[in-house]
Amino acid sequence: MEATVTTQAVAITGLQLRRGSFALRDVNVGIPTGFVTGLVGPNGAGKTTLIKALLGLIAPDAGTLRLFDDQDAGTSAAQDRIGVVLDRVTAAPEWRAGSIGRRIGALYTQWDETYFQQLLERFDVPAGNRVNELSRGQSVKLSLAMALAHRPELLVLDEPSSGLDPVARRDLADILREFMLDPNHTVLFSTHITPDLDDLADHIIVLTAGRVAYAGMLDELHERFAVVRGRAPFPENARPATIGLRLESSGAYEALIRTDDTALFGSDAMIEAASTDDVVVHFAEQARATRGGSDPGPSVADREEIH
Repeated sequence: MEATVTTQAVAITGLQLRRGSFALRDVNVGIPTGFVTGLVGPNGAGKTTLIKALLGLIAPDAGTLRLFDDQDAGTSAAQDRIGVVLDRVTAAPEWRAGSIGRRIGALYTQWDETYFQQLLERFDVPAGNRVNELSRGQSVKLSLAMALAHRPELLVLDEPSSGLDPVARRDLADILREFMLDPNHTVLFSTHITPDLDDLADHIIVLTAGRVAYAGMLDELHERFAVVRGRAPFPENARPATIGLRLESSGAYEALIRTDDTALFGSDAMIEAASTDDVVVHFAEQARATRGGSDPGPSVADREEIH
C-alpha cells in the first residue's frame, strides 16, 4: 500500500478528556481509510477511553472528533457505519445467539439477517446457545458477527484477542483480512498483544499516559527506531537522544533511540532493530520517568512531528 493517505475514517484534533486522575491530552491523530490501524500502549494508557470517545459514549472536554470526513462521533448516522467488538458481548446473557439479529437488527439501516446467520455458521457459534453459555472464543466471534452483519465501513475492536487461543486468534486475523478486501473498509484494532499486529496492521498509534507517542506506518516505526544496549560508561552526550533510558547499578544501560542517532554510541554498544513491544515499553518508561505527578510535556514524537 502507498504510505501517502488522502482520506481519513477518523480525524481527531486537539482532544482533551479528563476522568478523575486520568486525562487524554492534546490528541491529534487520524485513522486512515483503507488501512488496519493498531492502537497499542500499556494498560492505563487511555486506549479504551479514546475508543469510547470515538463511539460517542463519553464527551471530550475540548477538541473535535470527526468520522467519515463530516460526521460527529455519537450521531446515529455515524454509528450506523461502525461495527464494534468489545471485550464482552453487548447482548443480554440469556439471549440465544441466533435470536440476536431479530432483537437488534432494527437499530441498523443495513442489517442483513441472512448474512448474520451465515456468519454464525461459519464461525461455529451455536445459534441455539445462550450468550452466557458461549466460550471466550465463541463470544468474540458472536460479537464479530453482530458487528459485520450491518455492513459497517469502520470496524473497531477493543482487545478482542485477549484470552483467545492461537487457533481463535488466527481465525480472527483471517476474518479481518477478508473484511479489508474492500478498499473503503477500515479497522481500528486496540490490543496489548502486539504480535497480533505484525502481519495485520499497516498503520499504528502508540498511546502512553494519555498522549500519542507515535503515529504512522508500522514499517516506518521499525525503520525509525532501534534499541541500544551497552555497559559503563554511558555516553552522557547521547542522553537527549534516548527514549525510556534504563540505567542499572552495574552500569549496563538500555534505551530506545532513533536510527539516525546510532553514531552517538560507541563501538561496544549493541544496536538492534526495535520491535513494536520495544517502542511501547520505552515510551511508557519515558512517560513514567517524566510524569512526576504533572504533565510530562510533549513526547519525542510530538517534538519531531512524526505523526
